Amino acid sequence: MAVCYRHQDRETGVSCSNCGNPICPDCMTATPVGMRCPDCSRQKTQVRTMRNVHVEPTVAYVLIAINVLMYFGQQAAGGNAVYRDFVLYGPLVADGEWYRLLTAGFLHGGLFHLLLNMYALYFLGRMLEPSLGHVRFGAIYFAALLAGSFGAVLLDPDTPVVGASTAIFGLLGAAIVMARNRGIDIMASGLGPILIINLLITFFPGFNISVGGHLGGLVGGVLAALAVEAVATRRRSAVPAVIACAVIAVASVVAAVAYTTAKFAV
Repeated sequence: MAVCYRHQDRETGVSCSNCGNPICPDCMTATPVGMRCPDCSRQKTQVRTMRNVHVEPTVAYVLIAINVLMYFGQQAAGGNAVYRDFVLYGPLVADGEWYRLLTAGFLHGGLFHLLLNMYALYFLGRMLEPSLGHVRFGAIYFAALLAGSFGAVLLDPDTPVVGASTAIFGLLGAAIVMARNRGIDIMASGLGPILIINLLITFFPGFNISVGGHLGGLVGGVLAALAVEAVATRRRSAVPAVIACAVIAVASVVAAVAYTTAKFAV
């Protein structure tokens, strides 16, 4: 295990989210983008160099761009063909159209639906991606998305489902896991209240929200974050974290296909 860069006699599994130096509890400073070492926490102006340019949440921006482009594709297609061809719907998954478990996460039911989800993705992307790195952030996103798709078909397989909120609930769950592991008060940070409010909205009747999708995404994101944090304490490479997230994603797909196939088998 790595040792603190300022206290060589103390082992630690936490690294500064800016420079990457290992830091012990006495050297940790909580910030909106993760734990910082004493040197980085004192920086008032960040100098963008090749060493720290990775903190820009590029993956989050790319995901936002894909969602926006898909929405305009929905609007441009005659008869809403894009929606029809890629929406998540249990019987069609059972017929072999497994790709819908992924593609539905990039479709939206309206402009407000899109804007709400993209703002949440922007907010959580700027919070998480600089600390996790591009690869880990993307791995958690897709693990949560596919886990949310499984949750959606598990609880309500006969209802068409679209939206990035399955993955966004997963990112929120991941943010809570990471904050808790770094000693940040969940309620004081605002993450706890945000989760509670969103869960209340999810269960409130009349909003036409996929309860299974949100809960599945939340569980998937929490599991993925726990796995990522666990392997990060042992190895700095992103490969084990990606493998752990891939296991969650593949298991979600297999479970969704198995369930829908059994339910809608003729």
